[in-house]
Amino acid sequence: MNVGTKIAAPAPTELIGDAHPLLEQLGATDAVALATEVAAAIQLRHVRDVVSLRVFLDAYRTEILGPLELPTIMTAYGHASRGEVRELIQLDARLATEKGLRDFAIASCRVGQRQLSKLRALRDQRVVQRYLAAIEKGEARGWHTLVYGVALAVYSMPLRQGLQHYAQHTMRGFIESAARPLRLSETTILEVLSEQTAHVPQTIESTVAAQSLLRIS
Repeated sequence: MNVGTKIAAPAPTELIGDAHPLLEQLGATDAVALATEVAAAIQLRHVRDVVSLRVFLDAYRTEILGPLELPTIMTAYGHASRGEVRELIQLDARLATEKGLRDFAIASCRVGQRQLSKLRALRDQRVVQRYLAAIEKGEARGWHTLVYGVALAVYSMPLRQGLQHYAQHTMRGFIESAARPLRLSETTILEVLSEQTAHVPQTIESTVAAQSLLRIS
């Protein structure tokens, strides 16, 4: 390598890979938007530097993403694939009882309803139309993870690809939300993002395995 040659650092999108166009349309922008809204709602509590940001992200991944959000996406995907509208609405109601999601509720449902509205034109999709009707009647709230699972099923997207896309882009959203107030350098942003995305495959596999055991039992 010649002395003085500069190699550009990879962009965040390069670290998380290219998304399928449908995932990009239905999930990427809103995943980042949601993370920004959640960060504002909880004010990224206790995040004052890079060390505490890493602690926050680790806690989110192990306490919210893995045990709550990814299983919800998987379950919603299954219900939508089988046309189980009633079960989908029941899942929506159960999410309101999850203590870990209370701080996220308003932002989650706002983003979820926005995502679902993008599917309104799919008149032949019974699950989408009945779920939309339930929300309009106040019988459901439209959590973003549930809607995301429905969207994956409607477009017949591979589940693992969808889970990976969701996890990576949500992590990116949190990091970007913290970057400005913490005055993080681009190098630091990329470093933290790389660390977090490295954990995503194992988190997904653990979630898939746990859900498989639940179905067997």
